[in-house]
Amino acid sequence: MNSYNPPKDLLAGRTILVTGAGSGIGRAAAETFGKYGATVILLGHNIPELEKVYDAIDDAGSPQPAIYPLNLESAKDTDCYKLAETIENEFGSLEGLLHNAAQLPSLARIDDYDLAAYYKVMQINLNAPFMLTQACMPLLRKTKDASVIFTSDRVGRNAKAYWGGYAISKFGIEGLMQVLAEETRDSSNIRVNSLDPGPTRTLLRAGAYPGEDPNTLKPPEALMPLYLWLMGQESIGTHGERITAEKWQPPQ
Repeated sequence: MNSYNPPKDLLAGRTILVTGAGSGIGRAAAETFGKYGATVILLGHNIPELEKVYDAIDDAGSPQPAIYPLNLESAKDTDCYKLAETIENEFGSLEGLLHNAAQLPSLARIDDYDLAAYYKVMQINLNAPFMLTQACMPLLRKTKDASVIFTSDRVGRNAKAYWGGYAISKFGIEGLMQVLAEETRDSSNIRVNSLDPGPTRTLLRAGAYPGEDPNTLKPPEALMPLYLWLMGQESIGTHGERITAEKWQPPQ
């Protein structure tokens, strides 16, 4: 992935919404998108974390980002439409949407799975991306080209025991991506794909594998060439694909 060298103005003039932008892959993506010229909207529920990302982007001399606090656990469709209206009023367009926010509760058998935890993970991981995408579609359709990235997971493509609601939600994300890709194919300038980042040094990963040495995992920054490619115009024509980071080869 490191052999991909995009131009510094790759995302110039583009407005990109990143969910879960306060830490991990979301933070790395937000800072990287800004570095390559995008105006980034930082969405999350932890305002102090978002402020740190805001300051990092601002200190780097990137276009001024924006913070949009929203708790996806309690978000309703009206909240998502209000967000879309704010984006249109403040920025005029939306060229990119990265669905990165996710919740991973404790692993458990279906027999024992806590229903409250199940509803929560489905709300954050699947319902919220559906509502946000639906609300943002009119803005995305107006652009010359737009990219929607759904963050997937290998357990959302090949099930593993005990991953319960998280795995189910990621299977749902794959279905949402495929349905949206078919609905936008040949009828819009929107490209829609899912991306499995693979094992990455994040808090979500640490919660699932508490005994794992994080230094054996790649940092979120190692994924950024792929995220840049998917958000940039060089990925035009890539649509409805289930991309796996470990198998991706930069374009020649």
